[in-house]
Amino acid sequence: MELKVGITGQSGFMGRHLYNYLSLKEELNLVNFDRSFFENTERLEEFVKSCDVIVHIAAINRHESQEFIYETNVGLVNKLISACEKTDSKPKIVFSSSTQEERDNLYGKSKRDGRNLLEKWAEKNEASIASLVIPNVFGPFGKPFYNSFIATFCYQITNGEEPKIINDSTVNIIYINELCESFYEEIKRNTRSISSKLVEHTSSNKVSEILSLLYQYKEAYMDKGEVPNVPMKSFELNLFNTFTSFIPKSYFPRSFIKHTDNRGAFVEIMRAGVSGQSSYSTTVPGITRGNHYHTRKVERFAVIKGKASIKLRKVDSDEVIEYFLDGDKPSYVDMPIWYTHNITNIGEEELVTLFWINEPYNPDDADTYFVEV
Repeated sequence: MELKVGITGQSGFMGRHLYNYLSLKEELNLVNFDRSFFENTERLEEFVKSCDVIVHIAAINRHESQEFIYETNVGLVNKLISACEKTDSKPKIVFSSSTQEERDNLYGKSKRDGRNLLEKWAEKNEASIASLVIPNVFGPFGKPFYNSFIATFCYQITNGEEPKIINDSTVNIIYINELCESFYEEIKRNTRSISSKLVEHTSSNKVSEILSLLYQYKEAYMDKGEVPNVPMKSFELNLFNTFTSFIPKSYFPRSFIKHTDNRGAFVEIMRAGVSGQSSYSTTVPGITRGNHYHTRKVERFAVIKGKASIKLRKVDSDEVIEYFLDGDKPSYVDMPIWYTHNITNIGEEELVTLFWINEPYNPDDADTYFVEV
């Protein structure tokens, strides 16, 4: 049976990632949500009636007024409850709470009181509420100076600024894809109950250790064009993919150093501190390859012969980025995660492209999703 799932806060950092992640699950039917629904009673009521499960993420966590944070977050919960009661809807609600629930601040209090309100609604209406108490979250496309210190550090380093550590504490964190998996497991759980679960952090690091890794990525990747040692399915790979998501798109394409003599030419294509898979393709004029994206893989396209157009588009955006490469001046473009991409031969001769990816292709876990750019 197909589950209809809606996400409040769909356009925010966590909501956007969760929407993209759940869109890959064939048994789920996603119900679109817009932030304007909270100001339109009729649209909000239509939304709650359409959902079997609602993941309530919408909230603010930073504002100059703590009182505004509290009133806004509790107000959103009350609007959601009111819409459910008015329409006699009883969707399972998965509530995004925070480990700050027990801290002495109004953001934490708004999460605690919001959870209590939802639990009282569920008990009164014999409905289901599952609260996930979430640690600090990081991942690609976060909003600097808002979502996490990692987003701030990545933005500053990739834009030539110098981050400052205010408190070099040990931070318990979880990568956004890992958090999305926790949400998915709770969405699938077919229970009518009132529950609260602490989502365990997956990494514990000092702020200075994370900053040191980010500087290493900058030196190796941005300054030298090398992929650093980031083992597959590791905290380091997750941090690296987060870092690269902040690199300005004007950084590519990158030119290789071409050595020529009377024998011909030599170009070093790839230097990496991690193993991977190398391959090449030939493409006849006018043909396009690709039109797929990855959620974890690091991939490089290097054009060594012919003329090519490389296009990229973030899967939840209409903006298309295009690069032009020419084998007479060998260069490369790396593919960011969650960007569908393709390559087209726009010349009159055969196009030769070399590919490198940080993990061998596994048909049982391909991490390759086909979507037109």
